[in-house]
This record gives sequence, structure tokens and C-alpha cells, in this order.
Amino acid sequence: MKRVIVDAFGGIEQLRVVEEPAPEPMAGEVRIALTSIGMNHADLMARRGEYRLMSGEPPFTPGLEGGGVIEAVGDGVDAGRIGQRVILSARAPRSRQEGFYGTYYSHYVIDENEALPAPDALSDIELGTLWLTYLTAWGCLVWKQEIRPGQFVAVPAASSGVGLAASQIIKAQGAVAIGMTTRQSKADILNKTPEAMFDHLVVTKTPDGQEADWRKTLKEISDGRGVDVFFDPVASGAYLETEIRCLAKGGVIWVYGLLGAAGTVDVSPLIMKQAAIRGWLLYELLEDAEAAQRGYREILSGFGSGVYKQCIAQTFSLDDVCAAHEAMERGDHIGKLVLAP
Repeated sequence: MKRVIVDAFGGIEQLRVVEEPAPEPMAGEVRIALTSIGMNHADLMARRGEYRLMSGEPPFTPGLEGGGVIEAVGDGVDAGRIGQRVILSARAPRSRQEGFYGTYYSHYVIDENEALPAPDALSDIELGTLWLTYLTAWGCLVWKQEIRPGQFVAVPAASSGVGLAASQIIKAQGAVAIGMTTRQSKADILNKTPEAMFDHLVVTKTPDGQEADWRKTLKEISDGRGVDVFFDPVASGAYLETEIRCLAKGGVIWVYGLLGAAGTVDVSPLIMKQAAIRGWLLYELLEDAEAAQRGYREILSGFGSGVYKQCIAQTFSLDDVCAAHEAMERGDHIGKLVLAP
């Protein structure tokens, strides 16, 4: 089998693809031939040494998602599962006693309970692309925030996999989805992307790279009320300060990422608005077994019915993992980047 190893924290030159014997599943385990490994910014952060909670110390194998076909089972596992298309649970990389078990493999051995049957509507290339996008958005917006019909929900980084998933989840809940992106060229592409279910798109920078007056635009979209919820991986400095001023009374800014540069923020308008800034981490959902199961069910049901549709930007072979990381760092893509072993 093939496996990607990060030898030391740093650039893409630290990524190495190695050949190893495929492990045999132990009792209660299954071996999955992975057809799909969803890529995430956390993978890049781990490689650079910025996410040691995920990676630990080198050498390690990155990756948080995966899906494929069960090709072997251990003792006690129904042999009828061989050939079944499955998705690794969101907690699979953290489910082993020996520590983090990244997914950049061609073959992956895991407890059978962490291999979830996939709906037929999902293609092989989509199997490993769901949880970090859809569970991140669903967990925050539906489980924690309980967004309601008619609310205005703004999504910075609208062209990201999480942003596109959020647009679909917001629409499914009957709220108004506002996508935010830095460039008009991306907004033009999003307008032609069927998976981008935004009611409005807001460009936050002018063609020469200066900040646009997006506060005024959001006020007009919300009929002067303001934004009820921001779902934001950027929030920091002047950007966050503007978001605060765009909030409706009682509004909330949920911060789930670290894409923005640090900076001073005036939070005083939160007082009069009776508003809040809150942090969101997917693992809060995963620590609640009942809530996680509900999230799995609702997302898989949404894909089965066609309510949710993944947007695949580009696929790379495992051997081309360096090029895949370079593409993610450039950030020119719309949707999800995928490794296809």
C-alpha cells in the first residue's frame, strides 16, 4: 500500500510517499481500499507544525477524512461487508489508542464501527469528502445555533468546501444565505456553480485590493436589520471589527478557522447589540455521541435525497500529494480538493 509521511515540520518538501505492506485487519476491524481522501487546511497546518493537536510530532501521516470499499475483514466481522462502500467516521483518525492515525493512505484499517455505510447517491470520489465540510457547518449552524427561517446568515470564504456546504444547509433550514468572497472573479464562478446555494454574494475587496464597503451592502441585503449569524473562518482584526458592526441585535459571530491575520478589534458595539463572538470546533459535536449520530444521519439523508451536493474542485493521485498541497495553499479553487489513491 501507499502512505504519505511528513518527516519534519515545514514545506511540501517534507511530504514523502512510501510503499508498505498492507496491514491485515485484527478482530473487529475492516481494511478499506480508499477511493477518496478529502483535503482540508488542517492538513497544511499540521505539515507546517501549526496544528500539533492533530499531528503530534513528526514523523506522522496527515489527513482527517476518507472513504472507499471494504476489501477485508477481521474475526467477528460479517464477511458480507466485503465490497461495501463506506465513509470513515469523523472520529476515525482519533479512535486508536496509539494516537492520531491520519488518512493519507491507499489502504486503511479501522474498527468496523468507524466505517459507515455510504448512500448509493455518493460517487466513489465523494466518499471521503463529507464530514469536515458538512458536519462542521451543520454542527455549528443547526445543532448549536439552531438557525431559523428568515434569518440572515453570512458565510465568509464562500468558495471553500465548508462555505459551499454551509450555503446548502442554510437554505435547507429556510434561512437567507449570504456568501462573502474577496474577488469578483470568484463571485462570478460561484454564481455559475449549482452547489453554491447563496441568495446573495458580497465581494469584500475592490479590484485594486482595498476593502470594499461591504458593511453597507450587508445592511441593504438585510433591510437595515443586520446579520443574525456570521459563520466565519477568517474573523480577525479590521475584518472582525466590521462583522461586529454588521450584526443584528442579538447576533452571533461563530469563528471556526484561523485564516485571518491577528489584529486589534474594538468589541464595544457588542454591548449595545447584545451580541456575541463564539468559537466552534467540530470535536465538540463528536464528543456528544447522540448529536454526532444525528449529524451523520441528517447529512447522509441529505445526500441520498439530493438536498446536499458536494462540489469537487480537483482530484490528485496520492503520488501527487505535493502538487495537491500547493494547490490548496494557492486557494484558487472552488469547492473540495481530493486525493484519489
